This record gives sequence, structure tokens and C-alpha cells, in this order.
Amino acid sequence: MPQNEGPQHEGFEDQLGAILRRTGDGFAADDRRELVEGGLQRGKRRLVRRRLAMTGGVLALAAVGIGGVYGGSLLSPAADATSTSVAAPPKPTATTDPVPGKQLPGEANIPVKNLAAVLTSNTPAGTWQIDGLDGVGQSVTGVFDDGKGKAGVSVGLFRTGTGEAGEDQVACPDKVAVPYDDCTEEKLTGGSRLMILQGYEYPDKREETKQWRAVLLTKDGFLVDVSEYNAAAEKGAPVSRENPPFTPAQLKTLVTAPAWGRLAAQLPENVDMSGGQGAAQPPAEPSATDVMNTLSALVPKDLTVVNKGGQSGYGYVVVNDGKGKSLVQINVQPNMSDVAGELFGSGDVTTLPDGRRVKLTQQPGEKGGEGVVWWTVDTITPEGFRVVVSAFNAGTQHEAATRAEPALTMQQLRSIALSLRWQKLPLK
Repeated sequence: MPQNEGPQHEGFEDQLGAILRRTGDGFAADDRRELVEGGLQRGKRRLVRRRLAMTGGVLALAAVGIGGVYGGSLLSPAADATSTSVAAPPKPTATTDPVPGKQLPGEANIPVKNLAAVLTSNTPAGTWQIDGLDGVGQSVTGVFDDGKGKAGVSVGLFRTGTGEAGEDQVACPDKVAVPYDDCTEEKLTGGSRLMILQGYEYPDKREETKQWRAVLLTKDGFLVDVSEYNAAAEKGAPVSRENPPFTPAQLKTLVTAPAWGRLAAQLPENVDMSGGQGAAQPPAEPSATDVMNTLSALVPKDLTVVNKGGQSGYGYVVVNDGKGKSLVQINVQPNMSDVAGELFGSGDVTTLPDGRRVKLTQQPGEKGGEGVVWWTVDTITPEGFRVVVSAFNAGTQHEAATRAEPALTMQQLRSIALSLRWQKLPLK
């Protein structure tokens, strides 16, 4: 997981967003989840990305699906809530896709029939329905049927470079944020890295569609991303079988097929898939280490920190006072003046003598955990320095409550959010 986002990482997410949006259309164009990367105001977008990153860099892929956090990425996420907090970013607005059948700006000219040929020749026997065989691009979607139920399958090829932006994509997500059945990481002969995840389309609704993924990062910085479902589509189609059709071993065979490398070599370099003039330089934020250490130091002394994690500008701790685990999350975001009016324009908002605004929110959890409550204190200075803290009465948002209320009171959360230590952290 990257400690800081740089232009390379940001541009990679934009590229994925554009291509995966196209890939997702192959499954459920009229009823897909909204894209995190599109239509968001800068502050909201950064908050979503913090949350994505903490669950494991592979979230940035989320090809056709996984909704919610993992099992959700750019095609979802991790943003289903309508209110703003570190735990659940605001719901994004939908982006506008190109005319169906038209190639995206900067997308590769690989014939889809060539992609389909590699897909079908490296999977078990069965029948295929492949979308857009007469088109070009760098992804292919189809429906596979081995007689045991139809299953949606997708493959996308990407160029990530050789830095953190690529390595994050083959790291298993953090189970504090994302429920899944199994996830493995492996370093292969030749320097490639492989991650195989057995998870869900919507991790907070695990009785629904399963999504299994295999992601290969080559030593040359190419990424091969495969997703399969136990339904004919990622969304809008009923579950058709108990599990996706390909076993983890078969996914590995598919994603590591040498023919993908020959096709990936045709990918254009340094393309901004967002259609703009290139990815903007991300704002400076405190490091994950500084955020985690400061948050750990600020929680009440009678609480024991049993787990922690984070990302640039974001951190969480799981605390326990002997009465049950409680998740506490924080985002530290400079330069948020442009969205202050929207974030603090309604609700329980007070203004302090120094001009800082404080918003308090108490509401039910929204990630499926039975009995979970979600308390939030959101603050911003007149200069736009935002600190937002959330606490839950469980060790994760998706598990059942372990206690009646979070381990921290609203007053304690308020004290943490208003601590001047956040503004003294170095920005990177």
C-alpha cells in the first residue's frame, strides 16, 4: 500500500476508471454502480481514495465490479453513504461514458478478438458469449457456461510502471475494512507478482454475488486483471451457481498465460485516460505513519490499540477497553475550503471562537454489520484544514457490533479532531 500518492498513482487510477467503466458496461450498462473517480469534487475524491487505499491497493482496479470497498473499487466504492465521514465518503455522481462502441481516448488498439482468443484458450471447456468481438481496446468481457450456470468474466490489461502504483495492486486488502473468504499473494519465477482474491461483489452483502479476482503484475510494469462471478453479470443478474467457475489454480493459469504479455506490449505509454491534460499533482498530506502514530497517541489511555493501519492522510486504529473492539478512523486533509460549504452547510454544526467549524453526526452503520452505529466529528479551519474522525461499536464496519456504543464518546472524538497536533504534522 503506498504511503503517498504521486502523479503516477493518480494517473493510473484515472486510466483504470475509464477503461473499467467501459469493461463494466459489458455486464450491466444500464444498472452499474457509480464510479468513484468520476464527477467527484476534489475533496470528496481524495477522501474516497484514502478509503480505497487502506483496504488494499488492488481496490484501484476493481474491474467490473466488486462494489463497496473491496469488491468495489473504481466501479463502486467505497462510497455508498450520503453523508460525509472518514468511514463512508459521499456518494459520487455518475460520469458520462463515450458513445457505446467508440474507443476511449488513449485506449489501446488491441483487437478484442485477440483478447478473447487468449481468454478462451486458457480456460476450461465450456461455451462463451463474448462482447464486442469486432472492436478494439484493452479489455474483454464475456459470459462463460460450463453447464453448471452462467458466469460473467472480464480481463483487462494495464500499464502501471514499476513503482508503488503497480505493487499496491497485488497486495491483499485489509480485513479491517474488507470481508473476504481468502486472499493469497505470491512472487513468481521471473519477478512477477500475483494476487488471488476470493471475495464478493458487495462485501457488506455477502449472501449475494461472489467475485473472484486474479491480478498479475509483471516485472516490466504490466498488469493483467481477471474477474469472475457466480452470476452472468456483476450486477442485475441472479446468482446462477454456488461459486465462480474457475478455481484459484485455474485463475492463475489464465492470468499468467504468456500471450497476455505480447498483447500488453501494445498498450500506449503515459496516457491520461481521464481526457484532460494529465493527472493533477495531488495535494500534500501527512504520511500514514504520522497519522497512525498521532491517532494512537490521542485515543484515551484506558484504551488498548489492538490493530492499526493507514494511507497518506488517513489512518485507523482498533481499540479495546475490555468491553469489546471499536474501530476509529481519521482523515487529515489540507486545502478543503472549496467544499467547506457543502460539507458543513447543514446538520449539527457549531463555529468555535477561532473560526473552526465542527459537525457532529450519529447514525446507523452502513456496511452490513448488525447493530453497528457510526459516530462522526468533522472539523475544518477557516483556512480549509479538515480533520474528520469516526468511531464504531465494532472492530470493523461489516461485522456485528461488539458493544452498545463506540469505545470513545462524542466529546472524546471531538477532542481528537480538534487537536492542534494534526496541523503540526509535516506534509509530503
